[in-house]
Amino acid sequence: MKQIGWKEWGIDILVDIGASMLIAVGIYNFALNADFPVAGFSGIAIIMYHLFGIPVGVGTVILNIPVAIFCYRFLGRSFFFKSVKTMIISSVFIDYIAPLFPVYEGNRLLAALCMGILSGAGYAVVFMRGSSTGGQDFISMAIKKVKPHVTLGIITFVLDTATILLGSLVVFKDIDGFIYGIIVTYLMAIVMDRILYGIDEGKMTLIVTEHGSEVAEYIDEYSGRGSTILQGMGSYSKEHKDVVMCACNNKQMYTIKKMVRQIDPKAFTIIMESNEVVGEGFKEDVG
Repeated sequence: MKQIGWKEWGIDILVDIGASMLIAVGIYNFALNADFPVAGFSGIAIIMYHLFGIPVGVGTVILNIPVAIFCYRFLGRSFFFKSVKTMIISSVFIDYIAPLFPVYEGNRLLAALCMGILSGAGYAVVFMRGSSTGGQDFISMAIKKVKPHVTLGIITFVLDTATILLGSLVVFKDIDGFIYGIIVTYLMAIVMDRILYGIDEGKMTLIVTEHGSEVAEYIDEYSGRGSTILQGMGSYSKEHKDVVMCACNNKQMYTIKKMVRQIDPKAFTIIMESNEVVGEGFKEDVG
């Protein structure tokens, strides 16, 4: 058990390093010089940097202390210590590693797009490991625990609006900066949700046919996917129908649709998007 713990700890650190690199480059090399407000505690830290000259990483740590204490009991000891580790690593990367790379001085819109994509991906990877960068992430995860049906992207977007307004009114006093800040926040939310909830996306199909067993056998043979045959009845004809339900990835759906047409040209096929598929052949359910 001890070896497994050290292995997991090592993986967490490697993931934190990679994610912190993305976050740091997005914040320092793209957002800091572009003069548009950034959401979250990083955005507040940037405001402190412009007003008082406090390094962004140091400012982030200072802001995190009271929130971390408040969220310690609510989110649990394990999440707290993992988040502290991630917060320290990300702060070091923002203040000491990112400055080693050139700062982007081009178009503000491109800077906003790069910041949103890079930082959004970094935050998503951190969340996937059951950690956070502290600060507003603590608040986001606390809300997520109370309201599990709301995605982290939506929670982050709502919380970030106040910080963007603060940065626009107090520091930058620039309506264009406010618009860029909204673009960055929205893009980060999309990237986070895409990585967190879309990485295991697929499609689900319901095939209404008179040849359910043959369709199910064909699906299993050519795509390696199991399926479930439900019993149905036509509401008008009152005739018995088989409803074959199958979850698959995006590439397999084309083959399945083509095979169904060959077996039963009269089959009624419904194809739906599935944001996440958990179970055998897809992502394992880790509880």
